[in-house]
Amino acid sequence: MSNKNKNKSGVVYSTNPDYQYNEFEGDEQETLPPAQQKLYVRREVRNGKPCVVIKEFVGSSDDMKSLEKALKSHCGVGGSAKDGDIIIQGDLHAKVKSFLEGKGYKTKG
Repeated sequence: MSNKNKNKSGVVYSTNPDYQYNEFEGDEQETLPPAQQKLYVRREVRNGKPCVVIKEFVGSSDDMKSLEKALKSHCGVGGSAKDGDIIIQGDLHAKVKSFLEGKGYKTKG
């Protein structure tokens, strides 16, 4: 399948000569200020390795990536941001939680 038709969900063919297909533009959420967000910081084991998962970040993917990058550089470890979660490698729950609270986020967990 060619890449030009991947975003057309379910439209195969239209007999209407005036039909205009409106492609879905992914509107991202506005990023809430840190004082209005409540992040859940949890210890998890993924693939047999300990990690810290930050859930329920409300905002754009660019802002989530920048927070993830700041957390990784502060802790000196790797990680990723996907599916609305920020994953930090290692058992650094206290360090991550104190960093987020220092930035003004409310944390739970």
